Amino acid sequence: MKYHKDTMEIIFFARGGQGAKTAAEIIAQAAVLEGNFVQTFPNFGPERSGAPTKTYLRISDKAIRTKEPVVDPDVVVVLDDTLLSSQKVTEGLDRNEALIINSAKSPHEIRDLIRFDGKIHAVDANGISMAIVGQPRPNTVILGKIIKVTEVVKLKSILEEFRKIFEEKIGKENCEKNILAIERAYDAI
Repeated sequence: MKYHKDTMEIIFFARGGQGAKTAAEIIAQAAVLEGNFVQTFPNFGPERSGAPTKTYLRISDKAIRTKEPVVDPDVVVVLDDTLLSSQKVTEGLDRNEALIINSAKSPHEIRDLIRFDGKIHAVDANGISMAIVGQPRPNTVILGKIIKVTEVVKLKSILEEFRKIFEEKIGKENCEKNILAIERAYDAI
């Protein structure tokens, strides 16, 4: 799927602490850098770390007036495949829209689990992160897959925003490892 509508709507499903909000904000900042309007907000209560969460992201070439949660997403991103059994991750997705999921399972195995006949893009974001960064950071890695599938912003913009936000916080070496992990997911088939 490619970005061809006035507004792209994405829902992130994750567990508290996995960084879905951060991933959405990085994409949003990259979209602003490219001249788009954005809106992103999490949906969770007083949940503890590890509880299911949702984060909504809208990107548009026009001003965004609605403040409602996304109910008809163009893309759903799942950072933890254990959520497939407890959350309705494909609700609102049709067969021409995309499910991007952090999983070592194949798209075929995922399709059998959730009975979804749309496009499934799996990437082992945890595995890539562990191999390159040395920590499970699926939110960073999955950015590459999101950009590859949607083309909602350029990879260059994501990498620029990631550096701007994290280089000082985590150091140049760790920042570059994360950049490599994002690029690996972008290139993953």
